[in-house]
Amino acid sequence: MRVWCKTIAAAAVLLVCSPIIDAQAEAIGKFRVVSGESYVVRDGSRSKAAIGADVMQSDVIETAADGSVGVTFNDNTVFSAGPNSRVSMEEFKFNPVTLKGSFLAKLSRGTLSVVSGDIARGSPKAMRIRTPSAILGVRGTRFLVRVNEE
Repeated sequence: MRVWCKTIAAAAVLLVCSPIIDAQAEAIGKFRVVSGESYVVRDGSRSKAAIGADVMQSDVIETAADGSVGVTFNDNTVFSAGPNSRVSMEEFKFNPVTLKGSFLAKLSRGTLSVVSGDIARGSPKAMRIRTPSAILGVRGTRFLVRVNEE
């Protein structure tokens, strides 16, 4: 009975003392370059993008006619969005020990240059870019994609 009580007590201490990590609240990357009118939309609120600011899962990055941004993600993937772009961060999961994970971004309009990082190297087929007409599977490469507004 004592062992069981000690186990329950230890579990309670761990539960109370351990930080609760919300995967949705963790930064998945950072803005490294911001130029012109560039914004991040988070939880329905739009604010100016700033160098060093976090990029979170579910963020939407928007640039105006004079805007562009560069983002480095936790797996060392680099995105550069050009003028008049809209990119949604739909899914990002990454284990830095195993280099396994998944990455899905949606380019609704504009241009996006990508240099893939550890997710594409460690998990072929795990990184995808969705556009209105196609889904690009990234296999560890560099590429540029453009979506024209209709």
